[in-house]
Amino acid sequence: MYPPPPPFQPPPAPLPVRRWWQHPALIVCLLVFLPPVGIALTWTGRWSRNKKVVATVLGSLWFLLVLVSDPPEDTENDAKGAAKPTASASTTPASPSPSPSTTQAAPVMPSLVGRTYTDAEPLLTKNLGRAYAAYKDVELPADYTSWTVCFQRPDAGAPVGSAVPVVYVTAPDVPCPASPNTVLHKPTPKPTPTTPKPSRTQAPVPTQEPTPAVTEDDEPSGGSSVYYRNCTAVRAAGAAPIHAGEPGYGSHLDRDGDGVACER
Repeated sequence: MYPPPPPFQPPPAPLPVRRWWQHPALIVCLLVFLPPVGIALTWTGRWSRNKKVVATVLGSLWFLLVLVSDPPEDTENDAKGAAKPTASASTTPASPSPSPSTTQAAPVMPSLVGRTYTDAEPLLTKNLGRAYAAYKDVELPADYTSWTVCFQRPDAGAPVGSAVPVVYVTAPDVPCPASPNTVLHKPTPKPTPTTPKPSRTQAPVPTQEPTPAVTEDDEPSGGSSVYYRNCTAVRAAGAAPIHAGEPGYGSHLDRDGDGVACER
């Protein structure tokens, strides 16, 4: 006889489909880098209970080790160190960034004194400068490129933009003056016309009245040495009138012969 058939056993139930977050490799990576997330996914996986407990313990120890190795004191020191540059930056005024116009150096006036006008011509042409004769009574010729620069404005080293450059030149064979606008050829003084001096006219010589000849009768009487030529002299001497016998009496003074001379 044949043995009886075994009793009927239903087939085992199919395992549920494994999700992507239940993959063992993903759970291990999360246990290393993000232990809390890895521990949570460990209990959703298909590991046995013992494996889940071991994974949870190891993940927790690893997470605690990371926290202990980074104490709060170091974090505070790092925060203080990071705050110091901020404070210094707030107290130190920021230097303005140079603009393109300021970074470009302004042209300066070179030293042109003693050089020829050919050296100064490019600078004057570029900056609308001019050239003048160092002597104000000398005119610039049509070609003065070989003339020598005696003075310049502005001085050497000054910015060209502050003033229009100007040079004062002189001919090669003419020395520079002491200052600009000096006269080279001094004018010769014109002779002043001399006015003839008026000739002095000699005053007419006063004619003297002829002295009357003295006669014996005109001699002073009494042997006196006083003698008057005329009555004018008598009156000038204060002796008029003169009587006969007084000093200075003479018949030439007594016209009427009454013995009193120069009574009038």
